[in-house]
Amino acid sequence: MKRSILLATWYLIAAGIPSLAGAQEVPKIKFEKYTLPNGLEVILHEDHSTPIVTVNTWYKVGSGDEKPGRTGFAHLFEHIMFMGSQNVPVGMFDKELEAAGADNNGSTTEDRTNYYENLPSNALGLALWLDADRMGFLLPTMDKTKLDLQREVVKNERRQGVDNVPYGRADEVILAALYPKAHPYSWPVIGSLADLDAASVEDVSSFFRTYYAPNNATLTIAGDFDSAEAKRLVQRYFGDIPRGPALPARPNVAPIVLAKDTFMVMEDRVQLPRSYYTWPTVRLFDKDDAALDVLASVLASGKNSRLFKRLVYDMQVAQSVSASQQSSKLAGRFEINIVPKPGQNLGSIDKVVREELQKLMTQTITDRELKRVQNSYRSSFLNRVAGVLGKSETLNTYNYMAGTPDYVQEDAARYEGVSRADVQRVTRTYLGRPKIVLTVVPEGKREMMVIANGGVR
Repeated sequence: MKRSILLATWYLIAAGIPSLAGAQEVPKIKFEKYTLPNGLEVILHEDHSTPIVTVNTWYKVGSGDEKPGRTGFAHLFEHIMFMGSQNVPVGMFDKELEAAGADNNGSTTEDRTNYYENLPSNALGLALWLDADRMGFLLPTMDKTKLDLQREVVKNERRQGVDNVPYGRADEVILAALYPKAHPYSWPVIGSLADLDAASVEDVSSFFRTYYAPNNATLTIAGDFDSAEAKRLVQRYFGDIPRGPALPARPNVAPIVLAKDTFMVMEDRVQLPRSYYTWPTVRLFDKDDAALDVLASVLASGKNSRLFKRLVYDMQVAQSVSASQQSSKLAGRFEINIVPKPGQNLGSIDKVVREELQKLMTQTITDRELKRVQNSYRSSFLNRVAGVLGKSETLNTYNYMAGTPDYVQEDAARYEGVSRADVQRVTRTYLGRPKIVLTVVPEGKREMMVIANGGVR
C-alpha cells in the first residue's frame, strides 16, 4: 500500500501558504470527525476553492482479512459493489453518476477497500444515497448470476494483469516465499482462480455481512459543501443501516525473519531476465519505515541515485532499476528490481548491487543525497493533496493506518527527521539480513538465474 501516506504533508503549499522551514511548522488539515450510533465513522473536510466534492468510503477489509482457500473476496467485492443494489438497478450506479458529471472508482489492498465519487458539489446527495444503498441493501440482489458475472471479470483481470503479462506472476511467487502459508500477506490481493471458482453465493454473502457494515467503514467527505447539510444527508441515508456482527480479531503477526538467503528461478514468456531482491522489513509507520523509504530513493530514484546511475548511465548494463520500501499495516518488505540490457549478465550486475549496498553499510550518504530525497518527498506530498480527492484519501489513510486523521505533522516529521546515520543503520539492519532473490528468465534459460556470491547458474 504505499507511498506512505506521506501524503498530506505539504498541504500548506497546496493551500497557497509559503513553504516553511521545518516539519514542525506544517499546518494541520482541518477536519471534523464523528461516529454514528451504528458505528460509521464520518470525516468532513471543507474546501471551497472549487465547486467539487469527493465522497470516499473506506472499508477496513482487504486480502489480509481473507483465509487460505477463500482468497480474492475483497477484490471481488470491489467489482460487485458497482453492480447495483436493492434500489439501484444493474447498470444504473455508473449511469446516475455519469449524468451528474462524476467520476468514480475503487481499489483493494491487503488492508482496505475504498470507493470514491468525485463530482460537482450539487450532486453530493446522489453520491451519498448510492453509497448508502450498496452498503445497506446489496445482499437482497446478490445471486449466482451476478456472482458468476463478476467472478469471470476478476478472472479475466487476473489473466490480463498477472498470468499473461511479462513478469506478472513474480510478486505472488515472492509473497509465498517471504511469508508463512497462513500469513495474511502470503497470497496476492487478486486471489487465486481456484478459490474464486470454488466460492458460493453464501461464501461471499457471509464475507459481505461481516466486513461491509457501517461499524467497519469510514466515510470521508472533502470539498465544497456545507457541514450541517452534509451531516443531515449522512444521517438520512446511513443512519438506519444496522451495525454488522462483531468483527473477527485482526491478526497480530510476528516480524518475518528468514533463516538464510533463498535463490529462486521462474521461467516466463519474456525476452530479458529480471532479478528481484526482497528483504523482510517493517510495517507502515514503524520507526525505521521512513529511513527505508529514503534508502530506496538513494538507491534507485532519479538519474543521480546510486544503482540507477552506475548500472544504467555509467556502465550501461541495465535498462531499468527500481527500489522500494513497501509498508503495509502488518508487515513490510524492501525490494530491488533490475532488468539487464540484452546480452548482459545478471551475475555481474549482482556484484555491483552487493558493492553498492556494502558502501551504504560502511559509509553514510552525503548531505546532498539526503536533501535531494527529502525535497522529492515534499514535492510528492504536494501533488497528492492538490485536489479534494487526494485530501479525502489522505484523511482516510491516516485515520485507519495511524489511528487518527490528524497525522500530517507527525508524518512530515518522520521524513524531515531522517539522518544520514539512519540510512546507514537501516541498510545494515535490514539489507544485511537474509533475503529472497528471484530471477525470472526466458523459457528454457534457467542458466541465467542469479545464485549466491554474484554468480549465475
